[in-house]
Formats: sequence, C-alpha cells, structure tokens
Amino acid sequence: LSVAPVEDPVVMSQIRQNLREKHARHIADLRAYYDSEIQNLKQQLEASLLFEDLCNLCVLKRCEQLDAALNEASARIKALENKNNLLEKQVAEWRERFQALSSTSKVLQERIEEMRTTHKEKDNTISRLQSRLKELEEAFEKAYKLSDNKNTRLKEENKMFQNLLGEYESLGKEHERVKDTLNTTENKLLDANTQISDLKRTISKLEAQLKQVEHENALKLRH
Repeated sequence: LSVAPVEDPVVMSQIRQNLREKHARHIADLRAYYDSEIQNLKQQLEASLLFEDLCNLCVLKRCEQLDAALNEASARIKALENKNNLLEKQVAEWRERFQALSSTSKVLQERIEEMRTTHKEKDNTISRLQSRLKELEEAFEKAYKLSDNKNTRLKEENKMFQNLLGEYESLGKEHERVKDTLNTTENKLLDANTQISDLKRTISKLEAQLKQVEHENALKLRH
C-alpha cells in the first residue's frame, strides 16, 4: 500500500476509500468461499448415507469453525477500521491546532516587527530631544553669562526647558513601556514556537502509528 503525504487530504481520502472497498471485497470473498465450502460439505453429507452420523458431526463442527473464523476476521477488520478512523481524526485535530498556532505565531511576529519599528522611531526622537536639550542648556548658560537683567527671557527659556524636560521624561517612560511590551510579545512568540514544535512531533508520531496500522491491515488482508 502506498502512503500519501499528510498535506494532500484528497489522496488520503482516496486511500481510505480504497481500503474500505478492499475490506468489503475481502469479507464478501470470505463469505462466498465459506458458503461454498459449507454447501459442498452439506452435499457430501447427503451423498454419504452409510456414514451419516459421523459425517453430520464432522460437517457441523467444520461449519462452526468456519463461522467462528469468519466472525473473528470480520471483527478484526472492523477493529482496524475503527482504529484507522480514530487516528485520522487525531491527525486532523492536531493539524488544525498546528495551523492555528502558526497563524498566531505569524501575527505575533508581525506585531513584534511593528513594535521594533516604533521603538526605533522613539529612540530617534529621544536622540533628537537630547540634542535639542543640550543646545538649550548651552544657550541657557550663554544667556546667563551675558546679562543678569534678562530675567524675563531667562524665565521663558527656563519654562521651555522645563516643558522640554517633561516631554523627554514622558518619552522615556513610553520608551520603557514599549520595551516591556516587546519583551512580553517575544516571550509569547517563543512559547508559540515551542508549542508548534511539540505539535509537529505529535503529528509525526500519529502519522507513524497510522502507517503501522495500515501496514497491519494490509498484512491481515493478505493473510
């Protein structure tokens, strides 16, 4: 039996349909064979009048054995089919979880990239504010040295300086908050990648079990 890739559900469905058809044909062949043999034994029983009692006993015992063998084969095939269906459902469920986690991981990755871009812009803004703050400090020092009579101008510059300092502190806090959020998102992404790896291993195990069951099924069919 050929095993199709997991990524092609159409081929897997065709394989399962072929297996079910083979199971049905196999059971039909077994029933036809056993019915034919039982019929032949019954005819031999009717033809052998001298050994009627002994033949009756042998034929009944043989019929019971054949019926038991047929029932056992049918039960085994049914059990294998149920196991196949269960494994297929598990593979489908794990594949859905894997796809969901992959989508979540992609969204988190995009969000991290956006936050990194924002973080970079904040860093650039802080750098510009630091440069401007330094320029204002230098201008303030120069203005203070030039004249003591320019109190009004100094007050205005001091006010501008305080406003700029407050803006700088606010941007610094925002910068720290963005850093914390970025770290949290990266941790979530690592957890999602870990879950994806676990799901991949679980899917591989389920696929291996499915292949083993199909192989056992094929051996039972040939037997």
